[in-house]
Parts: sequence; structure tokens; C-alpha cells
Amino acid sequence: MLLLFTQFVFASFVFASSGDFLVGQDTGDAKLPNFVIFVVDDLGYMDIGANNPNCFYDTPNIDRLAASGMLFTDGYAVNPVCSPTRYSLMTGKYPTRVQATNFFTGSRSGKFRPAKLNNKMPLDEITIAQLLKPKGYATFFAGKWHLGETEEYFPHNRGFDVNIGGHSAGGPYSGNKYFAPFENPQIRIKSQPGDHLPDRLAEETAAFIRDNKDRPFLAYLAFYSVHTPLMGRPDLVEKYTAKAALVEGVSFADEEQVLGDKPRTVRILQKHAVYAAMVQAMDQAVGKVLTQLEQSGVADNTVVIFTSDNGGLSTSEGSPTSNLPLRGGKGWVYEGGIRAPWIVRYPNVTGPGTKSIEPICSIDLFPTIAAAAGISTESKIDGINLAPAFNGQSLGREALFWHYPHYSNQGGFPGGAIRQGDYKLVERYEDGRTHLYHLKTDPGESQDLAPSMPDKVLQMRKRLHAWYQDVDAKFLQEKNGNQPWSPSGS
Repeated sequence: MLLLFTQFVFASFVFASSGDFLVGQDTGDAKLPNFVIFVVDDLGYMDIGANNPNCFYDTPNIDRLAASGMLFTDGYAVNPVCSPTRYSLMTGKYPTRVQATNFFTGSRSGKFRPAKLNNKMPLDEITIAQLLKPKGYATFFAGKWHLGETEEYFPHNRGFDVNIGGHSAGGPYSGNKYFAPFENPQIRIKSQPGDHLPDRLAEETAAFIRDNKDRPFLAYLAFYSVHTPLMGRPDLVEKYTAKAALVEGVSFADEEQVLGDKPRTVRILQKHAVYAAMVQAMDQAVGKVLTQLEQSGVADNTVVIFTSDNGGLSTSEGSPTSNLPLRGGKGWVYEGGIRAPWIVRYPNVTGPGTKSIEPICSIDLFPTIAAAAGISTESKIDGINLAPAFNGQSLGREALFWHYPHYSNQGGFPGGAIRQGDYKLVERYEDGRTHLYHLKTDPGESQDLAPSMPDKVLQMRKRLHAWYQDVDAKFLQEKNGNQPWSPSGS
């Protein structure tokens, strides 16, 4: 029955890059699939064994998930920091459309003032939970929300029946503690001394699955891990301290070639024991939820999606991980800041241990879930249904775009980017400089092809600027009488 259903859905819902659909429209009577979504905070592309065979961190549960589904080698977050990506996962839209282009409420200034920031997900946006509820789905959210400052913007008012810990703040509960007692200005988790936040969030998610196994459900687990503060479980810290002692090499280097204009200290070797402990604890929490799917007898009818909100933290705040060979990290529009782990396990659809090189992005979650559930939406979306990629076909995607008109806490410059095929163009917003890279042969973005390929730069830049107009992109503002570059003048 599930196979027939998915074949019907895939035949009926291969979206273009955007579309107009009716929310809640029923397209068939077949059994609806469940959805489990894992979003990890600040987890780098190279932080899981499935992407990095030399990974310092042990991630057996995530690796097994990849082995049982499809691994996307060219998966992205829509932004190098958290809130914009979370917005796109919820809505299927580029956050630039509503000026939600930085973490809420980041306002760091630099040579110029940043673009104006909308620090909330508008109430008229339809979330994936609101999309699914008319079809009878039970909906659950646990963990980091960070999409609005006041309660009307919180998960329990945005379509989620259950909200465990989702509120305005970006960090873990008050006092920034990963260990009990867990205090939250909106939601309290009953805890015992010694409880660990990732494990408790997983327990709550597993309980929801167990209680709703006889109806379709959406379980969205957005870990606070592995975001700072760097706090690991003592047993795992001890394990990785011993492991790190066996790793030879220098952990940091001033890498001018990594980040451009001036040398910047960047972690080049994974061996941070506390961060490693946080990664493995998160992996164990993922395993707890996956085990519950099996125990509840619903694993064969549950679509599982695993991703991160941005790249790994490598240039500030303890610089706990290395993204090499990718350039930069969280807060940068280079690959290290935006390329993210992406795994999809869709029973009877994605083959075990398969891989796709199709470029995908966080904007694609919403339309993919809509298609799988036989639902369409009447609002314009930017993402596309990933169904063709599940079948090994091309998505026919013209381009992906990034827009970050801010100075990141991690040292990143204000800039935008476009990826077309294997080429990526980076544009700096302070002065309009551009850089061109061929990602297939140079994933580390070390060879700037712009001087030797001016026609390619011009073509991609025109396409990027057309996208700026389409999404009403805003740019840097003057500071102390100094005017920044503007695309209108290019």
C-alpha cells in the first residue's frame, strides 16, 4: 500500500521551483506517512562519519540512518546562521523574502551598518505543522525554535500540538545549561538530577511517537546541541580526551587562504574532546528516537530527515570543529558555513545506502513533505520536491542563492552567493567584489576563477542580481557618512 501511495504522489507532485497549491487538499485515501525531522544546531558537514570517514567524532546512529536511506553530498542550509535556516525549513521560502536574514536578533555592525532585520517569522506564514494538521496529523516540536520573541510566535501557536522547549531564545535553557534542572521561560521539562538535555528531548520525542503510533504524526526534534556553550557529558569527555591525546598535529593555524583578506585563526584538526562528547550524545539521542520508531512498529511508514541549520563553528567561540577541506565555517558564505549534512530515509522510495549529488537546500523540506503527504499549498514557495532525486533523477534546478547582509559573530563578511551547476559565485557587499569557484574540482574554494572567466562571472552575477530583485533583498546601510556598495549601481 505504501509503495502504491508513494508512486502516486511522485507522479502527481513533481513541483517546479515554486508553485501555487491549496492547503489541506486531499489527493488520495492511502495511508499517510509519518515524518521525523532532526535539525542539529551548528553541526558541520564533516562532523558525521557518513560524510567524513576520518571523522574524530563517533556518530554510529546517524551513519546507520545514512546507510538505510539516501545521503545528499551537496546539501545546504539557506543561511550561514540559524534563524533564517529555521524559517526556510518551516516555510519552504527564502528568508530574504521577509528580511529574516540573520539570527534573531543579531545587529553587529562593521565598516557599515547591517541591513534591517525582521526578527520574527510572520504570523501569516504557513508552517509544515499547519500544513499537515488538516490531514489529521498529530504534531510535535522539541528543542530550539528561535523564530520570534513573544509567545504568539512560539511553536504551540504555529501548528504544533506539543511544544517542549521551543521559545524565543537561541541558546539552551536559562543559565545556558545542558544539564538538569531545565528551566525555560515558556515550557518546563520535568527532570531529575543528572538529566542531559539532548537525551531528555529525545525521550519526549520517543514518548510522542509511542503515544501517536496509530495516527499520522510529525515529530520535529531541533536539538540545542551542538551549539555553545561547550558542555559535554563527563563520561564522553573522558573518552574523547583520551582519544585526542593520540591525535598528532596542530589544531589551529592562521589560514590566509581559507578566509581571504587577512590571516584568521581557524581550527584545522578535529580533536576537541568536549565538542566530540556533545556530538556523540546528540547521535545517541537520534538513536533513541529511531529505536522508538522500530518498537512502535511505524519505521516502515515514517520518512526520516536529518540536517543542520548551518556549517560547523570553526573560527570563533572556542572554534570547536574543523570543516576542512571546506572553507570557513558558521557565519561565512563559503562552503564551510552553508554546506550541511542531509540524509533522507523514505521507506520503499530511497534505496539503502544510496547517494545523490543533486544540490538541495533547507527550502526543499516543506514541498517534499507536502508531496509525500498528498498536500499542496496556496502560497508561493521557493523549494522543490526532492522526489526525482530519490529516484536517482535530476532535479532540474537552475540555481541556489544565499543572502547574508550582516557581519557575523564568527568574523564572516556581508555577502551573497549563487550556485549554478558546479560553479559558485560569491559577492561581497562592502565593495561588490566577486569570486568564482568550481566546486567539483575545488570544494575548498581555494582557486578564484573570476579573473580568468569574466563572462561566467557576468552571467552568474546578473542571475544573482535578478534574484535580489525577486526577493526584495536589502543591503548594508551607510555608517559615519560612508556609503556601501549597492547592486543597483553595478
